[in-house]
Amino acid sequence: MRYGIAYRSDQLNPVSSDDMAKIAALGLRNDFDLRTADERSERPDQLPPGVNNVWLNVLADVNGTNAAALQKLITKPKEANEVLGGGKAEALFINVYRDFITLPSAKQSYRELFIDLGSSTDVPALFHCTTGKDGTGWAAAALLTLLGVPEQTVYDDFLRSNGYILPAYQKFIDKFVVAGGEPSIPQDLLGVKAAYLKASFDEMQTKYGTIETYFADGLGIHEAGQ
Repeated sequence: MRYGIAYRSDQLNPVSSDDMAKIAALGLRNDFDLRTADERSERPDQLPPGVNNVWLNVLADVNGTNAAALQKLITKPKEANEVLGGGKAEALFINVYRDFITLPSAKQSYRELFIDLGSSTDVPALFHCTTGKDGTGWAAAALLTLLGVPEQTVYDDFLRSNGYILPAYQKFIDKFVVAGGEPSIPQDLLGVKAAYLKASFDEMQTKYGTIETYFADGLGIHEAGQ
């Protein structure tokens, strides 16, 4: 694996002046935003001058409320318990990870992302969603798998998000639980589970068989990137 080519992140808002300097030092050419329209509107990316902002709405074709919108329920414990308690949050996210493979908007978004990441004129680049774990997590896992990274290493990399995201939201999680929220809900919403990534891989293997066929037939990306 080469360093300094592709970076993954959570949302780029708010960005402190110190962090903005660190981002500027990466020399990014492109910032690929995988979020929904509502997420982008609420917190537009904050970027150094000269970085091209590319919107790839992975979940544009979702029918009904998507998982990203449901994350806001962490501020409404009683409502969250009703809508997401008893394992419903985990089931919802498993379906979302299947959507990453099947939705036309996801196929189109990932096609553009991976083609651009493979172009020397479009990197270094950064790709992100709101928490950097779901749409971004599948993008990273798919890319690493295509490049031959062992399966266990891919899963370990995916699960590392828990060590960054959950501590960042700990105050919100504690407040949610104290107010009567089901403790499993924040983990299911804000964290990641191996079952989530497995849902994407299972869907990919069912429909395409191999990661190479997923890229070729599912995303329409062939050796020449056409």
